[in-house]
Amino acid sequence: MHLTASLPQRFADRMGRLIGPDFPTDLGVAVSGGGDSMAMLHLSAGWARVYGVRLWVATVDHGLRPESAAEAALVADEARGLNLSHSTLRWTGWDGTGNLQDAAREARRNLIGRWRGVCDHVLMAHTRDDQAETLLMRLARGSGVDGLAAMADVATVTQDIPLAPVGDAGGPPWLPTLPGDWQIVRPLLDVDRAELRHYVKTLRIPFVDDPSNDDTTYARVRMRRLIGAEGLDTATLTATARRMARARVALGRRAQDVAAMVVRRTSDPLLDGCLAFDRDRFAAVEEETQLRLLAAAIQQVAGATYRPRTTALEDALDRALGGGVTTLHGAVVVPQRDTLFVAREAARAQGPIPVTPGGVTWDGRWRISCNDPKGLHVAALGAAGLAQVGVKPHPRPHPHVLAALPGLWDGNRLVGCRALGFGIAHAVICERSGADDLLRRLAH
Repeated sequence: MHLTASLPQRFADRMGRLIGPDFPTDLGVAVSGGGDSMAMLHLSAGWARVYGVRLWVATVDHGLRPESAAEAALVADEARGLNLSHSTLRWTGWDGTGNLQDAAREARRNLIGRWRGVCDHVLMAHTRDDQAETLLMRLARGSGVDGLAAMADVATVTQDIPLAPVGDAGGPPWLPTLPGDWQIVRPLLDVDRAELRHYVKTLRIPFVDDPSNDDTTYARVRMRRLIGAEGLDTATLTATARRMARARVALGRRAQDVAAMVVRRTSDPLLDGCLAFDRDRFAAVEEETQLRLLAAAIQQVAGATYRPRTTALEDALDRALGGGVTTLHGAVVVPQRDTLFVAREAARAQGPIPVTPGGVTWDGRWRISCNDPKGLHVAALGAAGLAQVGVKPHPRPHPHVLAALPGLWDGNRLVGCRALGFGIAHAVICERSGADDLLRRLAH
């Protein structure tokens, strides 16, 4: 009983350490309806009343089970009882292929990122048990330091999509602009799931049990059972994750310092949207820093939320240092003369989209407009576009580097590519490119 009685105070202390002492005016709270998140809903509501913070609650309805709509309604009712605004964010993007849990996690982040409006912080109810399970899952996959650091208390999400009013009415105020980064805050990461379950049962807070939590086809469920069967200590496992997190910070700062020396700054429009490293300087630094720079560069040019798997990244680095071209995670790594390029892989870029009078955003980062867009579409140059322009590899960057540049097309005929000075006049702005963006990413 002592633990439950002290939980609100410990929650307040954690919030002070994580985002205090000057708390934001508006704060998002992501609530699934499970016991952990319903406990967080009540804890955060009590805390917010004391500190004068306005809470906005969201539930993502993945639509994968018949009960999901009712579970979202349960959260809405509970939020209403606490005088809090609630939005249900519906996911309709699952096509039945790929890893369901990864796709659902990505969907949650994207939906919440669009919904959050003026909220720069969103609370999520990950627990000490979740942290221990994540550590074991990543250990089994052979993760490096970053992976074994597991989940951070506060994690920055780099958002490249515009805010938009998604979900039911009643969400946070939003701005029709491209937003900056936002942060996931995990105030329950040092609390056991059992303590939270005792809390909600003692206070008779309603919650739902997701049947997938017992489905052993999921690796997380198997790790959860392993922890129980072997009597592993979640506190010890999470302490290991925290030590790895400290190492990650130190290694990240080293990578920032090196990036300032090895990334080439250029105003050449041919290199918009890609990154160029001084090849000799890059080769001279330690392997761990090389891997961090390469991973961050790949994430940046590909617009990827997560970094590539460690083994695949190591293979790509070995090939690049040996002079070979390699593709990974939606990017292409190209050694050429004294430069190591990391560019978007043309085959993984967004497909053709029509150009509208107000301009369009293509591949998540290119803003393209022209005076007379009728009948035109934007797509990657690819081999066909480069052939029409007649690009020669020297002294220009390698065709692999140029292939993902945006071009204006009329059917199968390339009519414009601003970077190459070809065809009709049009405006192109790359909204995510260059050394400064890489340094910002490494800082996270």
